[in-house]
Amino acid sequence: MAIEGFAPAKINLTLHVTGRRADGYHLLDSLVAFADLGDRLTFEPGPDLSISVSGEHAEGVPTDARNLVWQAAQAMNWRGRVHLDKVLPHGGGIGGGSSDAAATLRALSPEGAEIPLDTALPLGADVPVCTLGRAARMQGVGDRISPVALPSLPALLVNPGVPVPTGPVFKALAARDNPAMPPDLPAFDGPEHCADWLHGQRNDLQPAAIGLAPEIADVLDALSGTRDVLLARMSGSGSTCFALYPTMKAAHFAAYEIGVAQADWWCRAVTLS
Repeated sequence: MAIEGFAPAKINLTLHVTGRRADGYHLLDSLVAFADLGDRLTFEPGPDLSISVSGEHAEGVPTDARNLVWQAAQAMNWRGRVHLDKVLPHGGGIGGGSSDAAATLRALSPEGAEIPLDTALPLGADVPVCTLGRAARMQGVGDRISPVALPSLPALLVNPGVPVPTGPVFKALAARDNPAMPPDLPAFDGPEHCADWLHGQRNDLQPAAIGLAPEIADVLDALSGTRDVLLARMSGSGSTCFALYPTMKAAHFAAYEIGVAQADWWCRAVTLS
């Protein structure tokens, strides 16, 4: 019997780079939310492991052991055919590959079983938080995950179609010892309050990513110019940016506005939580 999985877009509302370990891994402090939009996977047991890919962003997705879905299936000692409907742009800073891997771990785990950190973390720093699949604070090298209560956040995701590899962005960082978020996060009582607080936080990778892909600055300018926008920021290591709005109506209006002006940009109104 086929098993289905959903891999939501992961949005870094904040991303503070707070240090670097001797082994080269960066220390992070990030408030992460997930969208009601994502990739979809179907798993059919069989004698051999194989992956097929379709969808808007299927081009360039590997169908062998380079794919994190393949690696996650192997980690679960599972064999069969996986079909991936690729909705999210890859190289976009919204955890497409990590979320796909996490969805694989969830789908192939015994029902109700917790996914061990030593299974998820070797697949990538974002995979543990993606296995949780709900708003959380991610710290350390992705190994410290604390669930967070967030209000539903109307948002717009925009990607200019320029993939940004994570490695060069971290390499271009001006500083690696930046302040963390406050120890205690507030009890957010709505999108406006949440956006207000987020204005005092950062994505430390944003300047470095813009240096590598100036189109990100164009996206942020476009989002900042939309009506009723509460906050505009880059997610992860780029190139997808997000904006928060007080209502879904405002988010959809902004999507229409930007979609008309930039027809070649990937633009989706979503709810984050």
